[in-house]
Amino acid sequence: MAGIYIHVPFCKTRCIYCDFYTRTDISPKYNYVTALCNEVLLRKGYFRGEGVKTIYFGGGTPSQLTFDDFRRIFGTLFANFEIQADAEITIEANPDDLTPQYVETLSKLPFNRLSMGIQSFDDDELKFLKRRHSAAKAIDAVGLCKSFGYDNISIDLMYGLPNQTMEIWKDNLKAAIALDIQHISSYHLIYEQGTRLYRLFKLGEVKPVNEDLSVDMFSTMIDELSSAGFEHYEISNFARNSLYSRHNSSYWLGEKYLGLGPAAHSYDGQDRAWNIASISKYIEGINTEKPNVEIEYLDENTRYNDFILTGMRTKWGVDTSALNTLFGTRLKEYCLKNARKYLQQGFLTQDGDILKLTRKGIFISDGIMSDLMWV
Repeated sequence: MAGIYIHVPFCKTRCIYCDFYTRTDISPKYNYVTALCNEVLLRKGYFRGEGVKTIYFGGGTPSQLTFDDFRRIFGTLFANFEIQADAEITIEANPDDLTPQYVETLSKLPFNRLSMGIQSFDDDELKFLKRRHSAAKAIDAVGLCKSFGYDNISIDLMYGLPNQTMEIWKDNLKAAIALDIQHISSYHLIYEQGTRLYRLFKLGEVKPVNEDLSVDMFSTMIDELSSAGFEHYEISNFARNSLYSRHNSSYWLGEKYLGLGPAAHSYDGQDRAWNIASISKYIEGINTEKPNVEIEYLDENTRYNDFILTGMRTKWGVDTSALNTLFGTRLKEYCLKNARKYLQQGFLTQDGDILKLTRKGIFISDGIMSDLMWV
């Protein structure tokens, strides 16, 4: 089974930390949707008849699209791909877009999972991040979506913000748990080059949080969410009742996915490809049936590294028997040899063929994964 990702590159405003390809000018939206539907026609053979088990609208801000936009896109998708009856179909949405009228609109479409970019329940932090919603609006939006029958809701939380204290972070976690939702994704704030946040950092106007506090926040998050019934199934992701993000899990498990829209990435099981990060050039390429796509042909060592990086992030770990099947005894033995010291120190555990991080191993996961990779 495979997945489809659709990149919607429109936002009302741009958050100071965001380095995804987006724009605040929504005027090309109709032409973008037309090109998107035409891209489906051009790439409908990508999976060679394999069924589609997930569709994910990300961004940007997909909740900038209208009912008619979604109707056009879904009509084209369902006409050209074998979409499974139980497919997970997700939309990312900003809380302030989720009015009663808009949620009613979504309820008439195939969406069965909502992912909200809440980030914080502290209004001062939300203002700093240039988010458009308040904490109260975020809480109301979750309740509204529940009232329309949505029972698979995920939120994003961010920690490690400048001036964020442990007290603020615990309050954020408490507010998130009180929502009684099924999924939480939480990421440390990153100062990406090219963002407004990075410029403020270089000017000395913001200061990253202390590293020890960052580690304590991460540890506290694991403890608090685990106590509330969430399973820590991927380094940055927690789920109740096994309602993992099936779409994101497909990335971590090395399954195929097709990216549609400007800047969207694809993987066919062997090689990676990505569309150009420009709406105008994307539309031009689709209209001339010459998509502006770059391809990275992956050699065996690179595919091995991807296998380690994605698998080791998850609760499922790295299956060394699959590693042997895919890459042979040379790379399997290389992996196990480099894992030995971490097994002895209790940072990794091995249960049969499965090699995975322990609780304390998560805190040095970058170093462990780097050591297991081929260089």
